[in-house]
Amino acid sequence: MAPVASALRLPRALVFATLCLVVSGGGHALAGGRAVPPYTAVLGGIVALCLGYALNGHERGPQVVLPASVGVQVLLHELFSRAAPVPYPVIPLAHGHARPGMTAVHLAAALLTGWWLWRGESALWLMIRVYGARLPILPVLAATWTPAAVPVLVPFVEAVPLPSGWACPVPRRRGPPALPRAG
Repeated sequence: MAPVASALRLPRALVFATLCLVVSGGGHALAGGRAVPPYTAVLGGIVALCLGYALNGHERGPQVVLPASVGVQVLLHELFSRAAPVPYPVIPLAHGHARPGMTAVHLAAALLTGWWLWRGESALWLMIRVYGARLPILPVLAATWTPAAVPVLVPFVEAVPLPSGWACPVPRRRGPPALPRAG
C-alpha cells in the first residue's frame, strides 16, 4: 500500500485544502459581507495544503481528520478575520458582537466537512483494498490485447457498356426499384 499512499498523497492534500478553503472563505464572505482578498486565500490554501500533506501519509480515521479540519477552519477564520474584518455584526449575539456566531458557524462547518472528508477517505481506501489486488492484471491484459481489424467497406461498382464502347461505372444501390418514367 506504500506506493499507492505516496501516489495519492498530493491529490488527497489538495482535496482537503480546497474543501477547507472554499467552505471557510465562502462562509466568511457570506457571514461577513466581504470577500476574502485573493492573496489571503492563497496563503490560507497553502497552509491547509501543507497540513493536509503532512497528515496523509496513509489512511486516517476520524480521530485525525476531524481535529485537522477543525484546526484548519479556526486558523482560516483567524486569518480571514484579520484580512477582511466584518464591518458590522451580522449574527448579533452577546453584546452585539458577531464573533461568537461566526466561530460557531466555522465549528459546525469544520465538523461537517471533516466528517465528509473522513467518509471520502474511508471510501477511497476501501476501493484501493477491494480493487487494488486486481489492478496488477491490467498491464498483462493490455499487453496481450490486440485491436480487431476494422473492416474496410468498398462500394460495389458495376461497369455498364455504352454504345460507343466505353465503360461507365454505375453504383448499384439498395432500396426500392425506381418507377418507370412516363415518356
